[in-house]
Amino acid sequence: MTAPATPHELFALWADVRLQGLPLPALVRHPHVQSQLRRLHQSAPDLFQVEEVGRSVEGRPLHLVRVGSGPRHILLWSQMHGDEPTATTALLDLFEYLRLHRASPRVARLLSALTLHAVPMLNPDGAERFQRRNAQGIDVNRDALALQTPEGRTLKALRDRLQPSLGFNLHNQSWRTAVGDGSRRPASISLLAPPFDASRSDNPGRVLAKKVCAVIRDALEPLAPGQIGRYDDSFEVRAFGDNLVRWGTPTVLIETGPWPSAEPDEPLLRLNFVALVSALESLSTGAVEHADLERYESIPLNDSKGMLHLVIRGAHVHGEAGDAFLADVGVAAAQAVRNREGSASVVLSGSIEELGDLRVYGAVEEVDGTGLTAVPLPSRDVRGGDTLPLPPRGELTLRVGLPAELMLLRPVEPAGNYRVERIIRYER
Repeated sequence: MTAPATPHELFALWADVRLQGLPLPALVRHPHVQSQLRRLHQSAPDLFQVEEVGRSVEGRPLHLVRVGSGPRHILLWSQMHGDEPTATTALLDLFEYLRLHRASPRVARLLSALTLHAVPMLNPDGAERFQRRNAQGIDVNRDALALQTPEGRTLKALRDRLQPSLGFNLHNQSWRTAVGDGSRRPASISLLAPPFDASRSDNPGRVLAKKVCAVIRDALEPLAPGQIGRYDDSFEVRAFGDNLVRWGTPTVLIETGPWPSAEPDEPLLRLNFVALVSALESLSTGAVEHADLERYESIPLNDSKGMLHLVIRGAHVHGEAGDAFLADVGVAAAQAVRNREGSASVVLSGSIEELGDLRVYGAVEEVDGTGLTAVPLPSRDVRGGDTLPLPPRGELTLRVGLPAELMLLRPVEPAGNYRVERIIRYER
């Protein structure tokens, strides 16, 4: 039997199968997905079936992609929150992998053992706005029981019709999420086998989901050591993941989080691709049955507020009253979409979220503030290297909630003058 692909092989393979021509995940919209699904079906109509299974509030078609002919049915869905886009592109990359490598023993085995059913973009109206909720203003992932959203009704109907043996619920989590083991490292991927009751009981389905999570952990840790967390498993009575388990379809939650670099999208897409292919291969070969449950149970729990995007360590800071004091300044940031001159772009929107002793927080970037004074960026034009006097007291105040628009000043001669060492500017 052909051995499963190793994590490093899949990590390298992604570069060959990634779709070209797509924008950054946050800019992928419903027409991009439609175009790729048409291309898939046209290029391999015997492999991919694409079916319209519903419509969003604003009438956008919800498409189901079917690939494979195996007896084990798997349901995958992404972007039920419109501002959680990574896995939508990762699913499109997965389809391309299956298309290009369908004749390889590994992919042929997967396609003969599994039938995959995937909804790449469940909430296209939210994606259009890059917002969490749908066009009604409802969180689709809290609509599993009330079923007031057409997107939620579509997902429930698919579950009931297909009776899948496993579901993959694909999300993004806050960029403030850290691995909660005191390491101050980002939780780049968090995993969960959701419970089906408040007691967090196990049944054979949830045990299977835990084993799949263990497989994913083992696949990703060599690529992102110390950056795999476990999502909180409190039972949420309204959520789809929890209710699918109760209805008979165990689910695996994959939450994509922060990555410690200025360009996070590519490494996070790679991790999603490796996670999905590794999990599906283990299901197709039966290797998942031999996974070690302890590898799931020992995944460190998330710290939902343990990460910041930027921390300035030990700078002089002025509060709303009193003299300057030494403090760390913490900036939290997230991707946002802004329309400038008729063109959409992805920006980092940030604000000051923490102030004081921040030694317990991790950060994507740390700045040594020793000997520097951190002050708000003035409205007038200032550049790095400029020399200026310390601004008036009313313009020195830093406080939580302010936009992350700062300058770091170093005292220089003659006394009372300061050089602008760095300008920090996030989008509002």
